[in-house]
Amino acid sequence: MSALLEVRDLVKTYGEGEAATRVLKGVNLQLETGELSALLGPSGSGKSTLLTILGTLMQPTSGQHEMLGEDLTSASDRDLTEFRNRHIGFVFQFHHLLPDFTALENVIFPAAVQAGRETVAARQRGRDLLVRVGLESRMDFLATKLSGGQKQRVAIARALMNQPELVLADEPTGNLDRESAMQVMELIREINEKEQTTFLISTHDENIADLCKRRIRVLDGRVE
Repeated sequence: MSALLEVRDLVKTYGEGEAATRVLKGVNLQLETGELSALLGPSGSGKSTLLTILGTLMQPTSGQHEMLGEDLTSASDRDLTEFRNRHIGFVFQFHHLLPDFTALENVIFPAAVQAGRETVAARQRGRDLLVRVGLESRMDFLATKLSGGQKQRVAIARALMNQPELVLADEPTGNLDRESAMQVMELIREINEKEQTTFLISTHDENIADLCKRRIRVLDGRVE
């Protein structure tokens, strides 16, 4: 495996002066290509802030953030958006599917945004991804007609649409029953092993963490 992402002495402070709150207090972390890691920590530990920064959705107050050899700390908002669309996928606890779109339309949405239009190649990849996640018979269903587990599988397919090197998952099974949660995790494990896609999964669930290859614990703004 080779290094995919590294942060050094990462600090994030909200507010100024007496109202300043230092959430991240010098985080050092490296992710390797092909990792499947759980991000653990109590509420308020800073893990959500760390995940947001790793996804280039927020800049740190200080420190270094590099991915694929690029310095993301000093990048412009435009460059960060372009980098994120090319290299990072997201899966959230609440799937955030577009309710008036079909499963297939939801999956190909990131590619349509990137290209400025829907393409034949994107539709074919979207169909292939939905077959892989076991939703071949549901791809033309509206998102509102899918079960919770099915919606989350659509969300995973959407996250993979642009073939990202890194997928960040924030409590991806937190809104699912145990059976659906295990199905989603088995899917993530399969994709990780077959494609060497790196996954970082934020979770409070020790059973989910047990299915990952590495545990990264955040406590009081630092990685232990």
